[in-house]
Amino acid sequence: MARAPTSKRPSQLVVLRGDADARAPGEVWLVGAGPGDPELLTLKALKALSRADVVVHDGLVSAAIRDLAPPNARRLSVAKRKSRHSYAQDEINRLLVAFAREGLTVVRLKGGDPFIFGRGGEELEACRAAGVVCHVVPGVTAALASAAAAGAPLTHRGLAQAVTFVTGHAAAGGEPDLDWASLAKTNQTVVIYMGVSTAPAIAARLIGAGRAGATPALIVADASLPSERRITATLSGLAAAAEGIEGAALLIVGEAMALAATDTPHPTASRPPSPARGEGRVGRGA
Repeated sequence: MARAPTSKRPSQLVVLRGDADARAPGEVWLVGAGPGDPELLTLKALKALSRADVVVHDGLVSAAIRDLAPPNARRLSVAKRKSRHSYAQDEINRLLVAFAREGLTVVRLKGGDPFIFGRGGEELEACRAAGVVCHVVPGVTAALASAAAAGAPLTHRGLAQAVTFVTGHAAAGGEPDLDWASLAKTNQTVVIYMGVSTAPAIAARLIGAGRAGATPALIVADASLPSERRITATLSGLAAAAEGIEGAALLIVGEAMALAATDTPHPTASRPPSPARGEGRVGRGA
């Protein structure tokens, strides 16, 4: 008799009581945990966490945020890393539905905002299809936190009349299939999530579509956390600036990134020119 295939996933046994019919229906809350700083949680997110029976969280959600749930709430990590998933998305969907059918209040805690490259839409659809009540609590997405930390607005009069969020990798891996001609237009900000590994290809595509190599660019890793790192560059130097960056990082390209402040410039990446010393500053005696 052939053996059943074995999973390489670490053992994470989930035990459900099986008495769903005897309990009131539960519900699912898709909660945006923000970029990492607990102080950037919304009041509504904090309120949802305080009522949680189960917290199903991403790997990037910090312990400081997870610990805001009740001490007796069950915490289950469904971390997704590049090429390493503890649970497939379909399994996560089924978990949320199963826990809710047990009569539990389930908080699906997602880094950033659930609907910005967080696959929250898929989880919402799964709950709706199963007849499970699902609420959505927005969160501060990494693009907003990165821009705020660097003092570089995503939109700015005369520099950026539009902002576009894109993903830096395709669903099947590799380079994303994007409208490069549209993204290459001037006076707009392009924010690339999950684009560190494909930074050379992204920069080449944008330049090839007509975006100037001198366009200011910014990389922010671990936005809002004590380990936050900001690197200014130009589009032509983006690939070099992204070398060695690990963890959660965002690439931002656009004229408004010339306003970014950084104390960690990349030694090999060309950077946009800085204002002359004293320009735009007011001294104490002014």
